Amino acid sequence: MSENNSQAPILEVTDLGIDFGGLTAVNDLNLNVYPNEIVGLIGPNGAGKTTVFNMLTKVYQPTRGTIKLLGQDTAKMTTIDVNKAGIARTFQNIRLFMNMSVLDNVLTGMHNDISYGNVSAIFRLPKYYQEEKEKTERAMELLKIFDLDQKADLIAGNLPYGEQRRLEIARALATQPKLLLLDEPAAGMNPQETEELMKTIRFVRDHFQIAVLLIEHDMKLVMGICERITVLNFGMMLMQGTPEEVRSNPDVIKAYLGE
Repeated sequence: MSENNSQAPILEVTDLGIDFGGLTAVNDLNLNVYPNEIVGLIGPNGAGKTTVFNMLTKVYQPTRGTIKLLGQDTAKMTTIDVNKAGIARTFQNIRLFMNMSVLDNVLTGMHNDISYGNVSAIFRLPKYYQEEKEKTERAMELLKIFDLDQKADLIAGNLPYGEQRRLEIARALATQPKLLLLDEPAAGMNPQETEELMKTIRFVRDHFQIAVLLIEHDMKLVMGICERITVLNFGMMLMQGTPEEVRSNPDVIKAYLGE
């Protein structure tokens, strides 16, 4: 799915920057993500990639610039607001609820659209049971997509590493996002797991009809699934382009690829 300028971007980042004290961590970033795209954000360690994700999800408030999600300025939004508006993310270091079951991890991702009130929950009224039943069924459908439905009752911390990664993506998808942010999803994976992850990301995009923005150091994965790539270096945008353009750009090769 290539960039389609006839469609409004899901994410529109304009002149984005953030300072920590006297240090400028990110400056003048411009980035659009269009419906159903897979876009990569790459750069050397310390380039500011995760800082960008933290600004998009309002963990950090930008010092300057604007972030629009589905045309809406997120300036006054909290992290929860942004998630409800359509952005979900995973983390470089897996952040599952390790002592909870696989199923309960996914159910926690469905908290945004609970419609029953406190009275229904406290007194276990029919509305409570009906909605909990529906959410459990939807959570099991998600787990089945990621081949985890047979492990729904297991403790998440007991899953192998690759399955924990898949569970984290399933939990993010439980919030029904329009844009999924993946922060180094292949970190710690062997080549076979990375190959499976590439298939999973493509499937997620196609099945859920969402856009994906990912940070990744594994160039095989980035070049294999991303339609466009933005390259950061020292907090500044070095270039944007197709995988072929990025791969052959001498500035990128010098700053990052080391070829």
